[in-house]
Amino acid sequence: MTVRIGWLYPDLMNIYGDRGNIMTLVQRCKWRGIPVQVDELALGARLPEGLIDIFFMGGGQDREQKIVCRDLLEVKGPALKREIDRGAAALVVCGGYQLFGKYYRPFEGEELTGIEVFDAYTVAGNKRCIGNVVATSALGGPSGTIVGFENHSGKTYLGDGCTPLAMVSVGFGNNSEDGTEGAIYRGAIGTYLHGSLLPKNPGVADFLIEKALARREEGVRLDPLDDALELKAHDSAVVRARKTH
Repeated sequence: MTVRIGWLYPDLMNIYGDRGNIMTLVQRCKWRGIPVQVDELALGARLPEGLIDIFFMGGGQDREQKIVCRDLLEVKGPALKREIDRGAAALVVCGGYQLFGKYYRPFEGEELTGIEVFDAYTVAGNKRCIGNVVATSALGGPSGTIVGFENHSGKTYLGDGCTPLAMVSVGFGNNSEDGTEGAIYRGAIGTYLHGSLLPKNPGVADFLIEKALARREEGVRLDPLDDALELKAHDSAVVRARKTH
C-alpha cells in the first residue's frame, strides 16, 4: 500500500520551513517500510480522483494567496472537498488554512473566497501575531502539547462544523481571543503553526499517516517509532517558548 502525498502549490505556498512537513511525512513512512510518493500539484493541475491520501499546503504572502485562491475555486476546490469527505487527510498551514475556510477578508482589496473545508472564516487583524506557541492537543503525544511558530495578522474564527486542533497556553492562536489554535475536520488539519510543525510534533504526523492508511484498509495501526530525538526537540521548544512568553 503506497501513501500518496499531494503537495499543493509547492512553488507559491512554501514559507517558514513548511516543506519540512513533507519531509517528515515521507521519512516516517519510510521508517515503517510504507511506500510513499509525493505528487506536486501546481497551478492548473487537476487532482487525480481517489489517488491522493494526504494533501499538504503551506503558507504564502497575500500576493500568492490571491493567485492560489482562483485556482482553488476554479480547478481544485470541489475535488479537494470530495476527497477529504471520502477519508483523505490534509495539513494546511497559515495562508492555506485561511483558504480552506469560508473566506479571508483583508483590510484592503477584495475578499478571498475559500473552499469551505473548514467551518471557519478569517478577517484581517490590526496587529501581527508573531512568536512561539505551546498548545494543549489530543494529538500532542506523551506531553499532550504541540509546539510551533506563528506569524500572521489574520484572525480566524471557528463555527460549529469543526473543532480546534488545540488550546493555547503560550502564543496567540487563531485570533488571540478565544484560546483556540487551528481546526480539525475529519482527517483535515488547519493551523497557523510553522517552524515546521511535524518534525517537533510526531503525534500530528502519525495522525495524518493513520488517516491515509485507513482510507485504503480498515483497522490499520502504525508501528511505534523511537521518537526520542523528536520529543527532545519538542520539549526544548516548549521550554524556549515559555521563557520568552
